[in-house]
Amino acid sequence: MSRIHAAMQRILLAAVVSLTVSACHGAPKDMPGDAGDRAPFHDISEHERIRVIGTEPFWNGEVANGRMTYTTPDEPQVKAFPVARFAGRGGLSFSGDAQGVPLVLAIAPGNCSDGMSDRAYPFTALLKIGEETRQGCAWTDARRPVERDSSSTESR
Repeated sequence: MSRIHAAMQRILLAAVVSLTVSACHGAPKDMPGDAGDRAPFHDISEHERIRVIGTEPFWNGEVANGRMTYTTPDEPQVKAFPVARFAGRGGLSFSGDAQGVPLVLAIAPGNCSDGMSDRAYPFTALLKIGEETRQGCAWTDARRPVERDSSSTESR
């Protein structure tokens, strides 16, 4: 991957992470959080494993030790490839090449639902593979999904 291509991916991902965080927190359209904060995102350490899942279409993956795995029901064979980590102000991104196709995964803090279970995930995920964009949820071993108590809600 050329340096120009990698830089373009990071710029695109920074915009995606910022939009994802804004959407999750209802923040203004400009950059979320404290505008004076210049520290890179640190809620997920470089040594943590990140798991991701999405629906419609279904997909899942994992990022650990500089590598990402990715599967779908249509392509159940696990694809594994190296990724570069980028810690922005509002989240993380991972970029790589999935068998000749550019891939960018953005992770940002925010309550997330997979739409299929009663789990609440601590992070949102946005996956761009080539021209296709997929949304999903993410978690780490330190910040796991929690079961929501569906028995406390009543139908009206």
